[in-house]
Amino acid sequence: MAQRENIGAILVREGLVTDEDLQAARGIQAETGEALTRVLVDERMIDETKLVRVLADHMGIEYVSLADVTVDPIAALLIPETLARRYSVIPYGFEDDALLIAMADPSNVLVIDDIRAITGLRVVARISTRSDILDAVRRMGAYDDSVSDLAGMMTEEEEPEDLSNLEAAVEEAPIVKLVNTLVTRAVNERASDIHIEPGEHDLRIRFRIDGVLHEVMSSPRSVSGAVVSRLKIMAELDIAERRVPQDGRVSLRVSGRPIDLRVATLPSIYGEKVVIRILDKDDAVLELADLGFLPESLDRFEASYRKPYGTILVTGPTGSGKTTTLYSTLNILNKPDVNIITVEDPVEYRLPGITQVQVNRKAGLKFATVLKSILRSDPDIILIGEVRDGETAAIAIEAALTGHLVLTTLHTNDAASSVGRLIDMGVEPYLVSSSIDSILAQRLARRICDRCKVSKEVEGDLVRQMGFDPDDGPLTIFDAVGCKVCSDTGYRGRLSINEILLMSEEIQHLAVERRPSDEIKKVAVEQGMKTLRRDGMDKVRLGLTTLEEVMRVVV
Repeated sequence: MAQRENIGAILVREGLVTDEDLQAARGIQAETGEALTRVLVDERMIDETKLVRVLADHMGIEYVSLADVTVDPIAALLIPETLARRYSVIPYGFEDDALLIAMADPSNVLVIDDIRAITGLRVVARISTRSDILDAVRRMGAYDDSVSDLAGMMTEEEEPEDLSNLEAAVEEAPIVKLVNTLVTRAVNERASDIHIEPGEHDLRIRFRIDGVLHEVMSSPRSVSGAVVSRLKIMAELDIAERRVPQDGRVSLRVSGRPIDLRVATLPSIYGEKVVIRILDKDDAVLELADLGFLPESLDRFEASYRKPYGTILVTGPTGSGKTTTLYSTLNILNKPDVNIITVEDPVEYRLPGITQVQVNRKAGLKFATVLKSILRSDPDIILIGEVRDGETAAIAIEAALTGHLVLTTLHTNDAASSVGRLIDMGVEPYLVSSSIDSILAQRLARRICDRCKVSKEVEGDLVRQMGFDPDDGPLTIFDAVGCKVCSDTGYRGRLSINEILLMSEEIQHLAVERRPSDEIKKVAVEQGMKTLRRDGMDKVRLGLTTLEEVMRVVV
């Protein structure tokens, strides 16, 4: 009672409750037997976060906001859900050799002792709000009372070398639940890739969200063998082979959505690194306008793909959204009266009504081989995953010249340099000029979060550097800030920055004469092509992204 009175006196002194509220709360406490602090929060006499902060100062214990930290699933799996809910406690990470736990009542030393006994680890308790703790428990998913703890694996200094022991370890419920939680969380956070990287002392896990890697957890290295082996079993890879890279695929459903995972392992000095590419079939096909095409760019591009024949090149570095743009275009063209065939390596997304062929080099099924067969299969539209060599380029050009619409990708920095790249591959300049209809170069920039963006005015030299006339007055642009909606990044989603070169008669002459790409670009701009940089700056001005983001992705 003395301790309760002390807490009450502290709250009154801090001005968080009045004497009247305190007396009323004690009356309810006498009837219900609830803790005084619980009564104050339940009766809305005090804000829970303010209460916990005062208690933290009073008790000399560090306060942690679980809304601002990432809860490590490996840590959370160490105790049963019933224990977490009963005592409002959750392990949320590791610090050196200690387990960090958040508690609503860190004075409960019996619970701390129980967690120490369950995990076999030194425990550091910190205080948090009960509501934040229960929210975190709910986010981690429903854990069974029967879930085995990871203490045995956690305290081992080395990974189990015996294959039978490893196979047994990966079938343990915590490892299965951990991997499932990891994939589910990555899908819910819109990650495109999961990086699982064993280091000398820990296992680092990062998500690539909107093209940028973010570290989401760092856990003891001793669990890495079981985690990696579980993923290899799911992808039907050889768990005994750790010396060479392996590739596999997993199809599953996450929250009712069909998801494909492409799993790639890479041996490193501290163990196998695993990179998982997440292919969300529901997000595979988008409207071109949703990808970030401005109306005038969309009109230029549509003029090309609506033609019955010719070649459309989509260029850009790896990860610039070329495949997504092509699939979105195919989705528009996919009609019952059109025969569409694709050849890809690998087939990333399935589209109904389209014949999709996957390259198989081991079986001798290469791009050029497949293309020759495709031309005998009466196609109207052909999609080629990538032009990688002169033979593939020549067949693609031939297909375009014989009345087919060909869509394909090429790795070049901008649209104008694609002409020279094809000629360098051995395609005759006159064939390039006569077969190509348009070239779309693109990059992906992060889309600014509408919930937290902040406007600012820029003028003078900066306006000029952006490509606009400073005499027209200051420009209003936006800065990325960060909030819960965008996971404190300031960005949510991505949009394409693009330039579309239409193969006019004048540009055809330049191609035949093997003129350099800067000359071709100059003429294209004079004929209405908006460069990557200008398109990006227009999107900055429209408040779709930030100046820093455009400068990051466009040289």
